[in-house]
Amino acid sequence: MAAVLASSGSRSSRALRGVLIPLAVVVIWQIITGLEWINPIILPSPVAVVTKWWQYLKPTVTMAEGFGAWLHSSELLTDAANSLYRVVMGFLVGTVIALPLGLLMGTSTRIYGLFNPLVQVVRPIPPIAYIPLAILWFGLGNPPAFFLIALGAFFPVLMNTIAGVRHVDGIYLRAARNLGAGQFTIFRRVIMPAATPYILSGIRIGIGTAFIVVIVAEMIAVNNGLGYRILEAREYMWSDKIIAGMLTIGLLGLVIDLGMDRLNNHLLKWHRGLETK
Repeated sequence: MAAVLASSGSRSSRALRGVLIPLAVVVIWQIITGLEWINPIILPSPVAVVTKWWQYLKPTVTMAEGFGAWLHSSELLTDAANSLYRVVMGFLVGTVIALPLGLLMGTSTRIYGLFNPLVQVVRPIPPIAYIPLAILWFGLGNPPAFFLIALGAFFPVLMNTIAGVRHVDGIYLRAARNLGAGQFTIFRRVIMPAATPYILSGIRIGIGTAFIVVIVAEMIAVNNGLGYRILEAREYMWSDKIIAGMLTIGLLGLVIDLGMDRLNNHLLKWHRGLETK
């Protein structure tokens, strides 16, 4: 019981320390804007941002009209759902291509030598640079957004998968061969477990990158989503709505990253000696 209470107190202490800096920033922000040192059009107060965020979140129908209608009528929830849909779809496309290619490049020197020059040429090009081509190839709407997000997720997953496979300790491979293990058994029982931490790290980075790219894609190629709404607010100089949208993006990104961290810890507890809480 004492251990449980101590663990709970430790988590509470860490959570408290985690909010100290954001809270201090908000207080300083409120003081500066309250003293009117900065034009509110340039930097609105936290109260104005929260008010606009609530208006952005607030539905135009009541719960009595149906939960689905309530969700659909909230501009913020609709935009967040559209952005998350694009992130998930683009991330899945990029990962489904990157993962097997990374495993092949990591295990086969011949395939690595064949694909690596192309990968190293294309990898430094940011997904944003593909926007004109994406619109030219796919038009407007979700397809170009999926393409750009898939590009953003592809290379982190690919490079981490290759690194994971190529960093498997040769002692384990030789030991498995000496014990009579075949190539498929070595891949399944030695290479994949050893490479999994790298792969999961790449997936975590990839989904974070996908969330960054979706905002840029929505500013260019689609007419809804959080990125589109921020661009719309800029046109009308609604800085409070811009910041509200930015904070929503940050909160969604935080939730996604925490979820990925918990998933990694759960899947890798055998590797890190962690226990599921």
